[in-house]
Amino acid sequence: MARELEGKVAIVTGGVAGIGRAIVELFLAEGAKVVIADVQQERGDAVVTELGANARFRQSDVSKADQVEALVEYAVSELGTLDIMVNNAGITDLNHGPLIDADFSNFRRIMDVNLLGVMLGCQYAARHMTTRGGGSIINISSSSALLPGHGLWTYRATKAGVNNFTASIAIDLGPSFVRVNAVSPANIPSEMGFSRSKDMSPEQAERFGERVKEIRMKLHPLKRQSYAIDIAQACVFLGSDRSKQVTGIILPVDAGSTCGDPQSLIAEIAEAREAALR
Repeated sequence: MARELEGKVAIVTGGVAGIGRAIVELFLAEGAKVVIADVQQERGDAVVTELGANARFRQSDVSKADQVEALVEYAVSELGTLDIMVNNAGITDLNHGPLIDADFSNFRRIMDVNLLGVMLGCQYAARHMTTRGGGSIINISSSSALLPGHGLWTYRATKAGVNNFTASIAIDLGPSFVRVNAVSPANIPSEMGFSRSKDMSPEQAERFGERVKEIRMKLHPLKRQSYAIDIAQACVFLGSDRSKQVTGIILPVDAGSTCGDPQSLIAEIAEAREAALR
C-alpha cells in the first residue's frame, strides 16, 4: 500500500457491510483513521473489534439531523479533525414491477436515508471542513441515476437527486476548498437489493448469483464482475491528495454499463440484411 490517506480522518456511513465495509478496510490500509457509522450497533461493535485501534464505531441514523451532527462532533473530538466524509448509507426500493402497480409505502424512509441522509452528511461535514481549509466529501450514488430503466422508482429518484446535489454543492463549497464528488457503482454483489438471497440455501444462492451475473454482464462492455473493493479504490482516489483539483464529478465504476449500449443493433441489422438477400 502507498498509504495514500496517511494521517487523514474519515467517516464512512453504512460502514458495517458491503461497499461501506470495503471502503472502511481500504481506508484503514491506506493509513486513515475511520469512524464507522451505522444503525447496527452489534455489528458495528464487532467490526471495530476486528479492525483495530484506528477504527471507531458510532451508531447513527443518517436521516436524523441531530445524530449526523453528533457523528461529526464525535469524529472531531475523538480523532482531532475530519478530512473525508463518505456518505454511503442507503436502502433499496423493492418495487420491481410496473409503475401502475407500485407500492410507495416506503417512499419517505427511502428518501430520508438515501437523499436527506446524504444532504445532512454533506452539511455537517462541510461545517467543519470549511473552518479548517478544506476536505473531501464522497457520495455513493448508483448507475441507476445515470441510466433510466425499469422499476426501483423511488431508489432511482433518490440517486438522481444525489448526483444533482453533489454537483450543486461542489460549486457552493469550492471557494472553501471542500471537494464534493460522487461514485456511481453498478452490479455490486451485496446484502442489499433485488438479487439478495437470504431466503435461499447456499446452493440455491450460488446458482442464483451465477445467473444474475450472466444477465447483468450483458450490459457491461467490460466482461468482469464488479466488487465492493472497486468502489473503495475510487473512494481512496477521491479522498487523497491525488484528486485535489477534482470536484463536482460523478465517477461511474460500472464496467462501462452507462457509457452506451454494448449490444450492436447495426450488427443485427447487417445480419438481417444478409439473410434477406439469400
